This record gives sequence, structure tokens and C-alpha cells, in this order.
Amino acid sequence: MSMTERLYYHDSHLTEFDARVLEVEADAGARRVAVTLDRTAFYPTGGGQPSDTGTLDGARVIECIDREEAGVWHIIEGAPPVVGARVAGRIDWPRRLDHLQQHTGQHILSQAFVRLFDAPTRAFRMLERACEIDVDLREPSDERIEQAVALANKIIWEDRPVRVRQVSPREAAALPLRRDSARTGDLRIIEIEDFDLSPCGGTHAARAGEVGILAVRSWERAKNLTRVEFLAGGRVHADYRRANHTARTVAALFSAGRDDAPELAARLVEENKNLLRRLRALEEIAARVEAEELIQTASVAVADAHTRIVTHAFTERDAESLKRLALSIISRPGHIALLGSRDADGRAARLVFARAPEARGDMNMLMREACALLEGRGGGRPDLAQGGGTNVQKLPDALRAAAARIVAPE
Repeated sequence: MSMTERLYYHDSHLTEFDARVLEVEADAGARRVAVTLDRTAFYPTGGGQPSDTGTLDGARVIECIDREEAGVWHIIEGAPPVVGARVAGRIDWPRRLDHLQQHTGQHILSQAFVRLFDAPTRAFRMLERACEIDVDLREPSDERIEQAVALANKIIWEDRPVRVRQVSPREAAALPLRRDSARTGDLRIIEIEDFDLSPCGGTHAARAGEVGILAVRSWERAKNLTRVEFLAGGRVHADYRRANHTARTVAALFSAGRDDAPELAARLVEENKNLLRRLRALEEIAARVEAEELIQTASVAVADAHTRIVTHAFTERDAESLKRLALSIISRPGHIALLGSRDADGRAARLVFARAPEARGDMNMLMREACALLEGRGGGRPDLAQGGGTNVQKLPDALRAAAARIVAPE
């Protein structure tokens, strides 16, 4: 038998109680203290549900830990009580209400998946803003998920009674439990009238209506299961407020009503795609023109009768722009482009090396050597390589060294 009588087993709405202190254990700094009581209404972390918080006399209870037969540790911040003292405990009700809404909602949603699709829940997690269940639903779809949500809300809005039953192993074996329990001895069963029977040690609503409402935010396939993210009760309202604010903010950008925003956003995305296609075409034209000017004005080294090397260092040119220009240069037979750029703040340099098919030189090898000078990394293929580094002062040296290796290979 546990050292601590667990009052929450019998009444999930109990928020105030008194108890006697059995043990007090402090850490080395005495900033946090673990208190064991002879009875408690504080739910400890377990079964996917976080612990309650609250107060013991003037001390703040920040967490509760289940020690099984050794009782429940109440981790407190503040002056520790003395062994044998009577203390008054108070549960943070908003947190308890949130947890019992989520937990009872999970029971209802999990049973909805069983009733509709014979899909049991394999795992449950109560997170800070949402909850997750991993369901053995083999063919998930939006329609199936919404069917389960509809059935769950039907049970909630019918306000069916939720009862706690203590049964023996023999009695449990005769009941149509939604899942088995690994516990031995008597079991605590949560019964949602004419809908669900499940062994559970968590806190729950007294009636299904207390859950309020249940909603699914998203679902995905995960490890051969279907992971469903859902919310219940007050979390649904909070999520609606955030989502509604986002939708209204987006709609305001279009000077439109909230429900018109998706169509307008889709139209804008399509227009943006068309503009990007036109922009890329114009950039290709501009790159060809710039490449011709660069070949005419930049320092061009001649490696042999078939190889011409164009080197140039820019300021504030991104890697994609460098690559586009390099490809325009090497569209001319025998040309090699050794291009670099430095950021305006002098913190980083980037390189793009490229060669035409008939030109000589291994761009990957040259890039690795150049990046070593820049104290960075890079690489690629023999005909095209990219990289960069932080030793910006060495950018001119890196370009010269690469050109020299092509002109006079070892």
C-alpha cells in the first residue's frame, strides 16, 4: 500500500485538503524540497498527463512525482514544513480543469476511433498547447478523422455521466475494456456511460459536457500509426482566438473579409509564381549581357589555346547570382569562371568555380584549396563547385591561386 492516500482517485474536483507531513528531503542548495504527505489531491506526472501545481501552506508546489509505493513527492519552492506538521494543500484549479478536459477528451476521442474504425490508441501525450494520440488507423483521411471528431463531440454534448469504478481483476476480465492494464490487483476504471470503459489513474470530468468541445488541428503518418493532434475544452477556444486573429490579420492585408482571404491568397501565390518565372527569364538575359561585359573588361588569363579564365570579386552578391553568371560565362567554349563575393560587413566570402566541357581543370579540387585559404568549406563536381569561408581578406589570393593552378598545373 502506498504511503500516500491519493484523494484525486475519488474526486478530480477536490482542490483543497489538509495532510500530515511524512518526509522532507532537500537538495544540496536547499532551494527545492521534496515533501511526502500521508494524503494528497495533487496528481503526479504519469500516463501522459503532467502533474498538478499549487501550494502547501505558503510554499509553491511546482511539480509532483509518483514514487509508486513510496508515495508522492511534492517538489516545493519556499520554506519547507517539518515532519509531523499539518499542512493545507491547494490545487491550481485552472490547470487541473485544463488537464481533466484534455484527458477525458482523449478517452472519448480514442473510443470514437475504436467504435468507427476498430483503431486503438497506442500512445497519448498532453503537451503545453495541444495533445497527441497515436492511433492504429491504417487508412487515415480527413473524412475519417472528422467522423471521429463528430462522434466524440456528440458524446460530449449529450453530457453523459463519467464515473469512477474500482473493480477486482476478476471483474475487470469480464468487462469490455478499451485497453488492458499492466497493473495488478484492483483497477480504477473510468466509465463514460454507454460508450467507454478504460483503466486509468488520471483526473477526469464528472460529466462529458465538462469537456466542452473537441477539435483536431492536424494528423500525419508516424511509425506506421496515425498521429492526431487535438485539443479539448478551453484549449479549443484559445486556439480559435489565435487562428481567428491570424485569419483576420491576413484578410486585412487584402482589404477583404476573413472568409475571402484564402481565395485571394491563392490568387496572389499564382501571380507570384508567374512573376518569378518572368524574373528568372530576365535574370538569364541580364546574366548573358553581364557575362559578355565581364569577359571584355575583366582580367582574362589564357591557359592554352582552348582555355580562357575569367576571375572577378564582387561585393554583396549571393551564391545563386554568382552561379548564374558563371554558367553564362562558361556557355562560351573554353571559358572558365572563377568568381567570388564578399559580404558588406566583411564577415564571409563565397566562391563559385565553373568550366566549359572542353576547358581543363578540376573545379572541385580548386574549390577545396581556395576554401582552405578562406578558412571555410566547399566542393562539388569537376566542372562546377561552390564554397566559402570567413577569412575575407584572402579572397583575392584564393582567386589568383586557383587561376595560377589552371595556367601552370603541377
